[in-house]
Amino acid sequence: MSMPAVELEAKTQRKQAKPIEGVKKVFMTGNESVAWAALAAGAEIMYGYPITPQNEIMHYWTRLAPRYGKQFLQTEDEISAGFTTCGGVLAGKRAFTATAGPGNILMQESMSMAEMLRLPTVVIVQQRGGPSTATVIYSQQETTLTCFGGNGEGLRIVYSSSSHQDLFDYTIKAFNTAWKYRFPTFVLGDGYQAKMRESLHIYDPAAKGIKMEKTVPFVGQEGMPGVDRAPAHLRNTFNTEEELLEVITGYVAEYQKIAPEIIEYEVIETADAEIVLVAHGIVARAAWAAVRALRNKGVRAGFFRPITLRPFPAEQLRKAARTAKKLLVAESAQGQLLKLVQEALYGETVPIATYLMPGQGITAEELSDYVMELRSNKTNREGGSR
Repeated sequence: MSMPAVELEAKTQRKQAKPIEGVKKVFMTGNESVAWAALAAGAEIMYGYPITPQNEIMHYWTRLAPRYGKQFLQTEDEISAGFTTCGGVLAGKRAFTATAGPGNILMQESMSMAEMLRLPTVVIVQQRGGPSTATVIYSQQETTLTCFGGNGEGLRIVYSSSSHQDLFDYTIKAFNTAWKYRFPTFVLGDGYQAKMRESLHIYDPAAKGIKMEKTVPFVGQEGMPGVDRAPAHLRNTFNTEEELLEVITGYVAEYQKIAPEIIEYEVIETADAEIVLVAHGIVARAAWAAVRALRNKGVRAGFFRPITLRPFPAEQLRKAARTAKKLLVAESAQGQLLKLVQEALYGETVPIATYLMPGQGITAEELSDYVMELRSNKTNREGGSR
């Protein structure tokens, strides 16, 4: 028996309704905020495979997506999830996936292909402890992997989120960045953000004046390539070194050209700072709270947070570092952010102290106390780890 016309029309209207009307204040997990952000951004399909701590992104998506005519495909593993995401994008779909830890490793082959084909893929990474299976909880140990994990030159864009609001905002932004510049784009979260709940504002991008980039199919278009339309030139295999050199040189030049438009960072109280705390992601929240506490104690502390880890805000960090007597790099990894900082500051003479806690949460109190130790010369861990 066919569905009555009135019921069919009502069902169609429900599927066409916007997931979010205007702006709403909510209280939810980070994984839930990602699912809502993808819906708000107009994502059409998610490809995924379960892995903690990102599982709930899939769970919330599969619960919400059918209400709005969106789709989901659970693949047999993360290798397939990465490649099917590439396939969805090739078909012109605003497609995405999410993963963590070992799954992030398995997706590097497909994301390297996406770099070479210049596919606007979007990947959400909720970091967990490593190496290998390790823990399913939390770390910042996937920074290097996400920025440079594939073979090639790391021609990708990586946003590091520090809150649920960031997860929502930058998931939406990732779709626009990916489709505007045609480089694989990642949102780097973590296990704490994935699981904990906090308040944030979710919104329809149009309510914030955000216009979503148009998506187009890369394959299956009408007409004869080179006659009726420009050919796509989708290649990831080259027969000679000279061919590869020409392609990569062009891609690198384009990436460097657009980098200033993409780079984002946060800098506070660095003009007179004697020590600048550098942190990304959720550790940046602790660093900023430590700066406030130190300022209340009369310590001239400043704060620098790279939001884009790739491309990295090197010049902006150099400017903040030149007036400081010392930098303190804090991260829940054994120096992955530190390497980016050291590369950015090559040639500068400011000393760098570290607070490196792989797989461990870092509190504002710990950082504040450590800065006081550094000032009183009670520690000689310059360049080492706490």
